[in-house]
Amino acid sequence: MAKNPHCEAMSNAPQVSDQDSAARTLDYPFPDIPPGGTTITVAPGVHWLRMPLPFGLDHVNLWVLDDGDGVVIIDSAVKTPDVQALWQQVFDSHIGARPVHKIIITHFHPDHVGLAGWLHEKTGAPLYMSRTEYLMTRMLCLDVRAEPPREVMDFYTSAGWSEGLLSEYRSGGYGNFSKGVAPLPTSYQRLKDNDSVSINGVAWQVIIGAGHSPEHVCLYSSALDVLIAGDQVLPRISSNVSVYATEPDGDPLADWLRSLHKLKSVPDSCLVLPSHNEPFYGLHERLDSLISGHCAKLERLARQLEQPKTAYETLDTLFGRRFDNTMVISMATGESLAHLRFLEGCGLIERRAEGDIDYYQRTDRPALTRQNFIKFSESLL
Repeated sequence: MAKNPHCEAMSNAPQVSDQDSAARTLDYPFPDIPPGGTTITVAPGVHWLRMPLPFGLDHVNLWVLDDGDGVVIIDSAVKTPDVQALWQQVFDSHIGARPVHKIIITHFHPDHVGLAGWLHEKTGAPLYMSRTEYLMTRMLCLDVRAEPPREVMDFYTSAGWSEGLLSEYRSGGYGNFSKGVAPLPTSYQRLKDNDSVSINGVAWQVIIGAGHSPEHVCLYSSALDVLIAGDQVLPRISSNVSVYATEPDGDPLADWLRSLHKLKSVPDSCLVLPSHNEPFYGLHERLDSLISGHCAKLERLARQLEQPKTAYETLDTLFGRRFDNTMVISMATGESLAHLRFLEGCGLIERRAEGDIDYYQRTDRPALTRQNFIKFSESLL
């Protein structure tokens, strides 16, 4: 798929982030993965299917829920002929003649929303999304240009990219989001925080998160003790949390940490159904691990900024390795900026422009430890 931060880097490719060894201590009750076009039942009336992705992260988990005489589909995978063929197998082998009552999409990234419009056309089922995720999808499908706009190039210039990187990025074009996303219907049903969605006579509470995407939908059923987590909680990898040119002064890491703390309201006993990797038990342990991992990066980054650095120059500090792929570099730069914006908001670093390039340096305030950052993050709620 062509280079475009809204198509691939925002397509839920969290492999840039550090893997957490604590993920190995979680309980994974389903050792088998559903083969393509088939499902595995993970809770009463809740069925797991997995679809391939043409990205570095090679799969996405989707869910089909029984709903009386029909079903509800949660997430859709990216638009490719292979995935459409696998969906047809699911209809033939699992759904059959049953009607699809709802299509629920957790967020706007192509591996989640890609075939939502196609499924709507195929089944006539109404689409359920949060408002921001629906509007982001509609907007990005229309944003097609021959090359990246000036604001995007200025954004990566200010982050300290070399002329070679900028040229390579520019040559990839811009606005290819729609290549992986079928057009959405022109109407939808809005999902809001604390809404209750009835599926198969069971109430599912809507929990809205942010940071990885602006208004991400999670669903929790207390009757089943199941959390459909989307990308808000992944067991083995950490979702990409980035600043983008569309909101260059945003603070998505604060939104992300706030959302992780918010999810602690869900009982730790629940079965977590993530969009990547396998279903697991150990929600609170995983939330604590994700929070601690980001706070460790904040501590490490703040201590390394005694001398001014660009966002690009901090990548080694944050990730401990170099990247040679422009798209992955753009994702890593976005993550770096997310951590830098958070430190700015805490008053621990300051930003100074020299020409077109931004430099970041510690202020004279004492550096915080990881534990201090964790305590501070708790106050965000």
